[in-house]
Amino acid sequence: MNARQGLSKKFWTAFVLQLAAVCFAAVIGVFGASVVIKEVLIKQALQDEASHYWKIKKSNDKIQLPDTYNLKGYMYDISNISTMSGTPVKYQSLHAGYHAFSKNEGSELIWVDIKNNKKLILVFKQEQVDALAFWFGAVPLILLLIMVYLMVWATYRTTKKLVSPIIWLANKVNTWDPKNPDISSLAPDKLPSDMDNEAEILAGVLREFGQRITQFVEREQNFTSNASHELRTPLTVIRMASDMLATDQSLSSTTQRSITRIQKASKEMESLIEGFLLLAREDDIGHDEQPYCMSELVIEEAEKAEILIRNKPIKWQTTIHEDFITRVPYYVFSIVVGNLIRNACYYTDQGRIEVIVEKNKIQVMDTGIGMNAEQIDRVYELFYRGENNNQSGKGIGMSLVKKFCDRFGWQINIESTQHVGTTVTLLITETN
Repeated sequence: MNARQGLSKKFWTAFVLQLAAVCFAAVIGVFGASVVIKEVLIKQALQDEASHYWKIKKSNDKIQLPDTYNLKGYMYDISNISTMSGTPVKYQSLHAGYHAFSKNEGSELIWVDIKNNKKLILVFKQEQVDALAFWFGAVPLILLLIMVYLMVWATYRTTKKLVSPIIWLANKVNTWDPKNPDISSLAPDKLPSDMDNEAEILAGVLREFGQRITQFVEREQNFTSNASHELRTPLTVIRMASDMLATDQSLSSTTQRSITRIQKASKEMESLIEGFLLLAREDDIGHDEQPYCMSELVIEEAEKAEILIRNKPIKWQTTIHEDFITRVPYYVFSIVVGNLIRNACYYTDQGRIEVIVEKNKIQVMDTGIGMNAEQIDRVYELFYRGENNNQSGKGIGMSLVKKFCDRFGWQINIESTQHVGTTVTLLITETN
């Protein structure tokens, strides 16, 4: 399952997140409004009310205490206990300053002020604060929330409508067969009526791209079939002619050796052509062959490469720790293993070369010139050759080896140290 979200789901997610953010902001706003009203406005109002009362009381000692729907005042002489009888007990022990009673205690906001040995207590009903917070905080925010919700919903619907042609195109292209895309589904007469100009341009480009893919597949099929016939025919003629010449006992030994080299070269060329045609075909991984032992192929490739070290002080060793059987086309392994062995021969002037066969693993070790880290990183580049005086290779072999390894799911690892040697390990993970 694809972990990436589609455009519709992304827009819906964005809409939900925006709505959640607005709701959260509304809740915080209501809570903040309530706090501001209680802790700032009411507190300041009570202080101002107390100051105003003391000011008037100086000129009019008989002024009445506040007694309104929202505010209730109490006063008593601290030095005269008898004057406390009119004040509720719960207020008598309060010290000067601001106090807030919880809902269980009466839900009241209280301001206590003491002057001239008299204690003034102003009580404001917190229920009124909550009502104020609701009407002046929650109601406007709820209305704003509804407006924002409607705007966000309208934006979501509009945006979804704008990108619906893109979603339609993605769904159509997703059903295409890569080998034979159904470009007719993007014909102008089959496009949605609400598709805008940009989406039509994209549909046209995708249609042309599908046509090019179809043409490319046809060319690839024609090329591989024609190349397979046209290249094999002259090689067959060369092989048959060389086989006939090899039976002529009157030929000199020099001529016989030349004919043998022609036979080997034509066989190698045939394997190389098969390999290139295999890489040119997208899905083909080669025809299954009769099972064969890997040791047989390694020994054969080692014998072919012996001529490369004939005049060098090199000790050659082939070690079979554990043989294994495979059905991978013989020519594929011949190209891969042959390249690895020939490279060891090309870049080793003295010392030893060893080829080791283990269960699903082949190692080629040499004591040659080695490579540095940069050369190892670039060894699979086409036409790349390391800094040496060897003129035998063209920089194609390792690139071809890597392509075969990728095609068959094998792993190839190179460990090398300059002037010490190189070890190449081929891990065969898909054998029969």
